[in-house]
Amino acid sequence: MSREEKAAFVSGGSFWTTKTLVHLGLDQPAVMSDGPIGLRKQASAADHLGLGGSLPATCFPAGVNLGNSWDRALVHELASALADECLNKDVSVILGPAMNMKRSPLCGRNFEYFSEDPYLAGELAVAYVKGAQAKGIGTSVKHFAANNQEYGRMRVDTRVDERTLREIYLSAFERVVRDAQPWSVMSAYNQVNGAYCSENEWLLETVLRNEWGFEGAVVSDWGAV
Repeated sequence: MSREEKAAFVSGGSFWTTKTLVHLGLDQPAVMSDGPIGLRKQASAADHLGLGGSLPATCFPAGVNLGNSWDRALVHELASALADECLNKDVSVILGPAMNMKRSPLCGRNFEYFSEDPYLAGELAVAYVKGAQAKGIGTSVKHFAANNQEYGRMRVDTRVDERTLREIYLSAFERVVRDAQPWSVMSAYNQVNGAYCSENEWLLETVLRNEWGFEGAVVSDWGAV
């Protein structure tokens, strides 16, 4: 790839798709779609929130409900059913599961997350990823990392010592990467210790790839880059 082709490819082809590079054999775009609790594919041009013109889809139980089930088999079954809908609607990658820790009760995404416990969140995320990817549908675990509040969610600098970060906020992600190898990891909007997650070398290279052995793609949260 030329430098220009690399820049074009990582920028995406549209709101929900990767860019095609036919001469390199990339003749079909990867189609991504929210979300963790029900497929949200748009039939028309995307609006800035990705909500308009969404196709009818099953509304599955949210992450908070799944967390209260403590049931790996149930989560695996749900993800498998969601993957079937993706296959039916030509979606390649589910933008989920969402698996941040429930640190603040005011976090607007808490209903999507499994738990405030990293072990439970990690175990259910593993089941989710395996359930979807067994059907050939990719997953994008999110939001990596320490994206746990609503106020200033897109710009806040999460200051946290390394032990706390590893034992609480990274633990579930480590489990799902090591045990299930999701196709992609979505980097969060916020900063962690002074560096935005989407350009945080320590998070994305030192930890995610070199320590945990992640082999998939990193995708930034929408509008983060």
